[in-house]
Amino acid sequence: MAKRDTDAPPALVLEFKTASGEVWGTLTAEAREFKTGSVGFYANGKIKNPKNGFPYQIGTNIILIGSKE
Repeated sequence: MAKRDTDAPPALVLEFKTASGEVWGTLTAEAREFKTGSVGFYANGKIKNPKNGFPYQIGTNIILIGSKE
């Protein structure tokens, strides 16, 4: 049987900041079951460089290791 984390929250908040601590933005990663059968979290969105407004596209999968069925 595939691994499931029953203590995982429905979402995670991801904060993007520089090594010096300047925050560029946050994204919410929602719980998800992927087409592969793995479970975890998924986030997709944009953040901006606060100094010049240049946008960055972010897409991330956060996978529970061993959760693939």
